[in-house]
Amino acid sequence: MDERVPRDFETLRSTILDRRESLPKRIAQIAAYALDNPDDIAFGTAASIAASAGVQPSTLIRFAQQLGFDGFTSLQQVFRERLRERNSSYDERLQALRAKAEGGAGHRAIFDGFVAAASTSLNDISRTLDDAHLEDAISLLAKAQTIYVLAKRRSYPVATYIAYALGKLKIRNQLIESAAGLNAEMVAFATPADAVIAISFSPYAPATIEEARTISEQGVPIVAITDSSFSPLAQFARVWFEVAEADFAGFRSLSATMALAMALTVGVGEKRRDASRKRKA
Repeated sequence: MDERVPRDFETLRSTILDRRESLPKRIAQIAAYALDNPDDIAFGTAASIAASAGVQPSTLIRFAQQLGFDGFTSLQQVFRERLRERNSSYDERLQALRAKAEGGAGHRAIFDGFVAAASTSLNDISRTLDDAHLEDAISLLAKAQTIYVLAKRRSYPVATYIAYALGKLKIRNQLIESAAGLNAEMVAFATPADAVIAISFSPYAPATIEEARTISEQGVPIVAITDSSFSPLAQFARVWFEVAEADFAGFRSLSATMALAMALTVGVGEKRRDASRKRKA
C-alpha cells in the first residue's frame, strides 16, 4: 500500500475532511455517511452500505480509490481496525442492559441503560477531545463583547444552561430566542467583536443553520458543537467540536454535550478573570 494512503481512522478522517470540497457529489455523499456511521462501514457488505448511503456499490470502490486504496475491502480494514482499538466495555454493557430492559427487567434496567449510555458518551469525548481546539474556542469566546447562544429543539437545554452559567459569571450574553419572533433582529445585532456558540445535531434544525449562516456572513466568529464532520454548522464555524452521544432505546442523552458546554463556559470565565488580574497587576 502506498505510504500516503491513510492507515488509521483518524488519518483517514482528516484526509476526507481536507478533500471534502473537491469530492464529486456521490463520493462526498458516501464520505459523509462513512464518517457518520463508521461501525456500519466496518460490519456491512458493499451492497448493504451502498443501500443505506443511497449510492451504487460501484461508488464505494471509487470512494476507496479516491483515497488511494486499491479497493473497498482495503478501506474497510481501516474501519475494522478502529473497532478493535476502541474500548468496547461500555458498548457491551449497553447491549446487556438493553436486553434486560427488553426482557422486562423493570425500570431500574432502563435507568441503568441511560447511565451506561451517558458513561459511553463521556468516555468517548474525553478520549477524542482536541485540547488545542478547546483552548482556541475558549480564547475566542473570552474576547467577545457579547456571547450569543444559538440552539433549537434537542439542543435547546444546553443553550439555556450556557446562558444561565454565563449570566452567573457576569459575562454578557444573549440567547437567540424570542416568543415574539424577533430572532432575526437579535441576530442582526451581532458584530465581529462578539462571538456565537451554535449547537445542532442531526436532523439539523433549519432555523439554527440559517441563523448561523447569517451570523457568519456578518463576520461574527462561531464556535459550533455538532455531531458530524459534514454537519452544515461545521462550514460556518471558526472552531467546531464533534460530539457523538450514545443512545439507549433510541433516546440520546446530552451528557457529553453538557460536559463540553460546562467546560467552555467555566473556561471563558477563568480566562477573563486571569486577564482582569493581569490588567490590575
